[in-house]
Parts: sequence; C-alpha cells; structure tokens
Amino acid sequence: MILTNATVYTRDFRFEPDCKIKIEGERIAKVKTAAQAAACCAAHGCSINDEVVDLQGLMVIPGLVDIHFHGAVGHDLMEGTEEALDAIAKYEAVSGVTAICPATMTMDESDIVKACANVRDYKLKDDGADVVGINMEGPFVSPKKVGAQNPKFVHAPDAEFFRRCNAAAGGKIKLMAIAPEEPNAMETIRELQNEVLSSIAHTCASYEVAAEAIASGATHITHLYNAMPGLAHRDPGPIAAGSDAQWCEAEIICDGIHIHPAAVRAAFRLFGPERMILISDSMMAVGLENGTYELGGQPVYVKDRRATLESGTIAGSATNLFDCMKIAHTKMGLPLETVVRCASYNPARSIKVLDNYGTIEENKMASLLVVDRDLNLKGVLLRGKWLKKDF
Repeated sequence: MILTNATVYTRDFRFEPDCKIKIEGERIAKVKTAAQAAACCAAHGCSINDEVVDLQGLMVIPGLVDIHFHGAVGHDLMEGTEEALDAIAKYEAVSGVTAICPATMTMDESDIVKACANVRDYKLKDDGADVVGINMEGPFVSPKKVGAQNPKFVHAPDAEFFRRCNAAAGGKIKLMAIAPEEPNAMETIRELQNEVLSSIAHTCASYEVAAEAIASGATHITHLYNAMPGLAHRDPGPIAAGSDAQWCEAEIICDGIHIHPAAVRAAFRLFGPERMILISDSMMAVGLENGTYELGGQPVYVKDRRATLESGTIAGSATNLFDCMKIAHTKMGLPLETVVRCASYNPARSIKVLDNYGTIEENKMASLLVVDRDLNLKGVLLRGKWLKKDF
C-alpha cells in the first residue's frame, strides 16, 4: 500500500506536506518527502499491485500509545480475562490508540497476579491494539492519598511483591507506582531501578523526599497534580521536584475535568513538551453511556464524562486518549505538534517500546492515524490494514 499526498508528522516533531508512505505487510517500508518520492519513482517505479491511497488535505500521525488507563466499554484489566482484554484492545484501536499499557489497581495480590498473567498469555487479535506492557498502579500508595484506589488493599512497598507480579506478567510490567514517603519505599525504588520504571504516585511526599526518590530511580510522575500535594511556594512538593530534575517525566490527564486548562499549560512550561506524557486514565465507562460502573471493587458514577466515587472523588476518566489529545489542542491551546508528540513518541520512549511505535519511520509498525486539521479521526491503519476509513 502507498499513502500519497499526505502531510506527515515527522521524527523531528513537525508536519511535512506532500509525503509518500509505503507499507509492506505490518511495517512501514519507506517514508519520503515529495522530492524524494519523485526521484524514487523515476528510478524504480511502483508495483502495479500497490494500493494507492490519496490523502490530499489530510494528515498522518503515529498511532497513539496510552501507558495509563484501566479499561473501556464495560471491561477492566483487573477482570483478568481474555474477553475483557479483547474488548478493551478493540475499542482502543478503533479510537486511535494502537498500543496500550493498561494499569492495575490497588487490590489483593492474587487479583493483581491474575491480571498480570492474563496479559502474559494474551493472544493479539486482528482488530485489537498491541498490548505492550502493564502499568502497576498500586498497591504501594499512601493511605492518605488513595484517590480512587481501594484503601483496603494498600500495601507497604515491597520489591518481592513486585517481582512475584512481574514473574506472573512474564516481565511485562513497565511502570510501578510508588509513594516514596512510605516505609521501605526508597529502598524498593533503589532495589528495582534496573527492573522497572518507578513512578511517584498517590503520595504526600515533600519536595525533599520526592527529589531523593527521583535521584534513586523514580524518574516518572503518575497523573501530575492528581493524588499529590499541590505546588505551593513554601512547600513545593513533588511537582517542583520533578520539574527541577531534567531527567524526570510526568503524565497528565487532559480530559478537561481532572485539571484546569491553565494548570495544564503551566505544567508544560514547567516540564517542557519533551517530558510530558498525555494519558487518559480511563476506566470501564469510556465508550459507554452515563451510568454506574466499577473501579477497583468500588462503585463509580459517571455523568457527562465525569467519573466519581460515592464520596465525590474523581475516579479515573471516561475519555479516551485520542479525545484527551484533541481537547489539549483545541480547548487548552497546546500546539498540535506538541500534543501529538506527547501522545505517541513520549509514552513509547518512556516504556521503551520506541523501536516499534511512536513515530512514522521505516521498519516501525504500520499503525497510523489519518486526521484532519481539527483532529477529527478519519482513518486508523492498524498493522498495515484499515480498521477505520472515513475519507
């Protein structure tokens, strides 16, 4: 297949007009500018068997990579079943999220192990997103900042607990949430620094404790602003510690509900676009109507994309990553080049899957999105085959 006349998002984070992309099987074979493509065709010609798709007026961006979400369309990772992962992966793919790293919840160890083993054994389906890892969110959280995590199952940080879960996952846990002020947390971060990326999360940590955790290997921050102290001028907390450490990255939820647009823009100024990662933190209600759902064994009430526990605490989101990216650009004023980078390249780099995902380059997976200038999703090419084509 050859995609022609496309405005393509390039490896150096800009849009190049009039490009040509050649797809062979599941992979990208060539990406060329207009001048390069003309020279190549003059020299080599094109096969009569190539399907040529004209994308004049449309843009092509990499398939998105969500490294922090819990479920979709009535299913959750913690169900630990093939049926649940099938439904989640299918919804995410057709929504433009072609590589996923779903998150566990703070629950009993046996439930986490079951969910991890399910990912280990999961067989990829033709219409589903690639399941590229697991985000272990909990149980190593602060009991004072549980958010929507279940307080009954909070557990002190424990390297051996993690290793049992990761063994069940076949080594697929990419991220581990941890509150660095909790007993044994700093030791756990140091012990596991070569086995998993520790992420500061659900924490009451001071600036000093967070800075020590970052220096010890926790170079990622889970859903910035949420379930952590705010940025105060005499007690700046983990947000400032992360900003000060130039090697620390931060997730952010841009659903328009979790964080005010001005605070989102401030975060991008603090960290820079190279260190910010868009996530959805979506739960099983995404893709469905208003109603009552479940997260971590607790009822969640969803109305107009706002998901809350009975207490009123926000409990994940009901917005997928593509829509979060669109909101960040169209309603929060972040540049188009920035939001695409932060929903594709940055997350793929963070969990070390950049060899196959995150950019439009030769030999990478041919999972691409066709969008218009307003970020309306017009097409999804999943591993070289059209999953959605509305143009």
